Amino acid sequence: MRKKKIKKKIYNPDIKYNSKLVTYFINHIMKNGKKYLAYKIFYTTLNIIKKKFENKKKLPLEILKESIKNISPDVEVKSKKIGGTTYNIPVHVNEKKKKYLSIKWLIYFSKKRKGKNMSEKLANEIISAYRGIGETIKKKNELHKIAESNKAFSHFKF
Repeated sequence: MRKKKIKKKIYNPDIKYNSKLVTYFINHIMKNGKKYLAYKIFYTTLNIIKKKFENKKKLPLEILKESIKNISPDVEVKSKKIGGTTYNIPVHVNEKKKKYLSIKWLIYFSKKRKGKNMSEKLANEIISAYRGIGETIKKKNELHKIAESNKAFSHFKF
């Protein structure tokens, strides 16, 4: 055996919402080991979402899950070199990678937004993803268009 088997990370559910998704999201927000700051940013984000959706009586965690579901891509494009030319081959994405990509895009595009603090920017990006607009949805649609245009090369397997 040349390589060790990679151990899957087990995420314990967070204290406030008892959700593994929240812990996973917080770990992706975290920079330089500052987990307390990541918790503070995330919980403030959920409080902002709760204030904006008070009249609809939706829980902020449900809104987060729905926005992640709206963002998650079905296909992904990988490049493969065959005979000196590089082809972009569309590949289906598994559930774990879908969740990873959607959270990564949410954090990335919320950092690029204009605003005062990270929690407000993240809340606005989550809300726009929930409504089906925003940069993350554009990224998903762009990825699907690229995969659709390279559908002819799908017979090349990895």
